[in-house]
Amino acid sequence: MAKDLKIALLLDYYGEMLTPKQRAVLRCYYDDDLSLSEIAQNAHITRQGVRDAIKRGEAQLLEMEEKLGLVEKERALQQKLSAIRKLAENVRDYNSRFVYDKSITRQMEKLLSALDALQSGAPDEKGELYGV
Repeated sequence: MAKDLKIALLLDYYGEMLTPKQRAVLRCYYDDDLSLSEIAQNAHITRQGVRDAIKRGEAQLLEMEEKLGLVEKERALQQKLSAIRKLAENVRDYNSRFVYDKSITRQMEKLLSALDALQSGAPDEKGELYGV
C-alpha cells in the first residue's frame, strides 16, 4: 500500500475528528512508519482490519478537506504572506539604497515583524499577534 503523504498533513489538521482508534492506527502508519503487520500486532486486530481502518480514515480525512478546505486555505495564505514579505523587503531595500527615510525603515521592519508573527502563529513580545 503506497503512502500518500498528503494524508499525514490532513491527519494533523483533522485527526481529532476521527475516532480514537482510527486516529491511532493512522498515526502509527503515517507518523511512526509502522507496517500493517506491526500495527495489527500492537492493536490486536488483523492486518486486513488495519488496512480497512486506514482506508476508511483516509477517505474521511479527504472528505473533510474537500468540505472544509483548511489545508488549501492555509497553503494559499502562506503564499500570499510570502508575496507580501517579498514586496516589503523590496521597499526596505530600495529605501536603504536610494532614499533612506528612517520612518520607512521602521515601518517596513514592523511590517516584516508582523509577517513573522502571522507565519509562525506566535504573538510578539507585547502578546499581540501583529505587532503594529
